[in-house]
Amino acid sequence: MAEVEKITVALTLEMASFVRRAVASGAYASTSEAIREAVRGWQERRDLLGFTVDDLRALAREGIDRGPSPRPGMAEVKAEARRRLDTSRRGG
Repeated sequence: MAEVEKITVALTLEMASFVRRAVASGAYASTSEAIREAVRGWQERRDLLGFTVDDLRALAREGIDRGPSPRPGMAEVKAEARRRLDTSRRGG
């Protein structure tokens, strides 16, 4: 078994209630098990995205440095995304 460290975590009342209900339903044997599962999910999502905090900061800085978008609004951004999707679906 892996070495375990006990830590204290503060949750909102809503989160704590959610965890307790999950344990009471039998989905988890304990609150610790439920929290460990949540942390594993968090790790997996971060690993799948493949970005570190420094990567995300660099991407944010790049966007800021580029300045405002040349597109007038979200409608144009969506239209461009739909155009690209249609092109890729047609194999172009």
